[in-house]
Amino acid sequence: MNDVSAADILLYLAIAVLVIWRVVFRQVRGYRLSARGLTLIPAILVVVGVVSSAKALPSASGTELALLGVDLAVLAALGVLRAASTTITAKDGYAFAQGTARTLVLWLVTIGVRIGFLVLGAHLGADGPLTSASLALTLGLSIGLQNALAYQRARRLGLRVATGRAAVASARD
Repeated sequence: MNDVSAADILLYLAIAVLVIWRVVFRQVRGYRLSARGLTLIPAILVVVGVVSSAKALPSASGTELALLGVDLAVLAALGVLRAASTTITAKDGYAFAQGTARTLVLWLVTIGVRIGFLVLGAHLGADGPLTSASLALTLGLSIGLQNALAYQRARRLGLRVATGRAAVASARD
């Protein structure tokens, strides 16, 4: 990664902490599905990722673009698998999702795959700014797809999804 600055490293660390704490830990512990909770983190990650990637796009090589395409496809597939591994039940009148041991393993695979793409990019000489700048974008899309599928499953099961913070806060365990 040729042009990684201290600010980039801090951004990547913040994203890692956000994903591990707010997403992975929460999924394993279980959480009430809410529109806000399903959209906020993926939206933030996608916006940050689009902005970062857009800056890096003009100097991206064809190999970097191809690597990004494969990365997006693989992480989307992992998002689908994580969604399928999550149990969704009713709790206090709302949809409640909880990851399983398989969900945790799939998260570890997701993180490993993303690191693997960074290493592969360096090995192929495609370690320009786009390869690292797209981190938030790829994770945001993967989490967003997982959340969209969880929402669809809850709706198919006839379960209510909380719409706002008040509904979630009043029903915490």
